[in-house]
Amino acid sequence: MHFDIPGCQRKVQELEEKMNDPNFWNDLEQAQKTNREIKYLKGKIDRYKKLKSRLEDLELLIELGSEEQDGSLVEEIQRDVKSLKKDVEELNLETLLSGPYDRNNAIVSLHAGAGGTEAMDWVSMLYRMYVRWCESKGYEVKTLDLLPGEEAGIKSVTFQAIGENAYGYLKAEKGVHRLVRISPFDASGRRHTSFASADVMPELDNDIEIEIRPEDLKIDTYRSGGAGGQHVNKTESAVRITHLPTGIVVQCQNERSQIQNRETAMKVLKARLLELKEREAQEEINKMKGEMKKIEWGSQIRSYVFHPYSMVKDHRTGVETGNIQAVMDGEIDLFINAYLQMMA
Repeated sequence: MHFDIPGCQRKVQELEEKMNDPNFWNDLEQAQKTNREIKYLKGKIDRYKKLKSRLEDLELLIELGSEEQDGSLVEEIQRDVKSLKKDVEELNLETLLSGPYDRNNAIVSLHAGAGGTEAMDWVSMLYRMYVRWCESKGYEVKTLDLLPGEEAGIKSVTFQAIGENAYGYLKAEKGVHRLVRISPFDASGRRHTSFASADVMPELDNDIEIEIRPEDLKIDTYRSGGAGGQHVNKTESAVRITHLPTGIVVQCQNERSQIQNRETAMKVLKARLLELKEREAQEEINKMKGEMKKIEWGSQIRSYVFHPYSMVKDHRTGVETGNIQAVMDGEIDLFINAYLQMMA
């Protein structure tokens, strides 16, 4: 089981014994990975113990209020029950994150689809939504590449969400997002429908083997510039890598040096090649089964309707909410949670 506490404790003991080996620090990368694993497992055990302790305290409080017929404790008990229930649900949700890369950082790419300037504005709205969500989770957001729109908004943006389980949660956002609203760019005040796609990949550890041959790469360098032409570099530090056999293009311009940009771009390329490999394997399985399935990453997953009514609806799970402003401010857990439960 993903949340097997005795199993976690045994694993911690095994890893700590490994650390006592005199040669443990010879392989620094592996040693750091082991350290991270111990920290993760100990954090999981600690959270479980704290929740268990809170439950025991709450049971005592209920018992005390019942014995003494003390009505003043009712409000405190209700508040504690609500808080404990929320934290238990969060912990339970983590048990659904058992995929091989779920614990990894996420690499998210947003691209404007049909709708011109309106679609580019939609990308900037989605980008803000995801940044707000990441902040609420305590994740760091690192923008790798951003291409602004000609008039407004963003044509495309790629960013990292850095934190435990970032990919496990954000994989639920992969697909096409549809916006319906009165366009602020239309002088006639007409209703417009726009589309943007979200591509979500795990950031891979260095020990995961993805073969990339140097002769398969075309590497270009160019001068990077921030939004609105700010901070334009005098040197060609931005990097664009084309993987010739697949035609996949990745670029990074936000690191300080060409070497750093190249390393980051290679990470993104590695993630995209893994995604392609897994997608091809899945398509092969579907062919063998005789199934004709719509490719998930290309399908419309959610609609955000600002007019003629306010509604955000996820088409996969049927979950919907009328509080569209809260969603645009990053409150998307209800959609993510429902997706993970559906896929469990």
